[in-house]
Amino acid sequence: MKRILVMAAVALATATALIYIFRVDIKESAFNKLTENMFVPADNDSFDPGPALGSTFPGVRALYQGREINLLNPFAGTNGIAFVASRSLDWCPYCMKQLVQLQQYKADFDAAGISLVAITYDTPDLQQQFIDKFGITIPVLSDINALTFKTLGILNTDYVPGDPQYGIPYPGMIVIDTQGQVVGKLFLEAYSVRVDSPAALAFASEALGLAPQ
Repeated sequence: MKRILVMAAVALATATALIYIFRVDIKESAFNKLTENMFVPADNDSFDPGPALGSTFPGVRALYQGREINLLNPFAGTNGIAFVASRSLDWCPYCMKQLVQLQQYKADFDAAGISLVAITYDTPDLQQQFIDKFGITIPVLSDINALTFKTLGILNTDYVPGDPQYGIPYPGMIVIDTQGQVVGKLFLEAYSVRVDSPAALAFASEALGLAPQ
């Protein structure tokens, strides 16, 4: 009898493990299928929210490592900043995949003297789960009450306070020079499409007047 119970317990544990592995594989497969064609080589539409080119970047109201951040100066590279506004690292597969790819090219941005800084509406705790899972070293800021996205003019107006997705931005990149001026923007109207990292680096470099990367 004891032997039968042990065998049943082993069989149950094995079945549970297989179900978990199967579910994880299915989830990853669905994620990859959903995002397989999300990257494009250039900003190819006229969608253009955010601060005007040539204007002074107005700053942020965000949390980072337990403190409030108002200026991006502490993160600035020697030639400027590529500021990446993203929806969510908790439920938006396109945002997740974009940041993972940007992390893969972070060394190239650093070599060009361009720092990467990301921001989402997620709480710091949710962001940290993603950061830890994927080894993200790009600074990720947490917007405070949609104040940053409102100020920048990139708050997604399809949602109102009380909606679970209220506070998300139109995803995109704002390039800021060492004087704090906005010199370039990459925004695509379709949230499921993003300019790929090598093209974004080339765009940022050109906007900052650097040699092609």
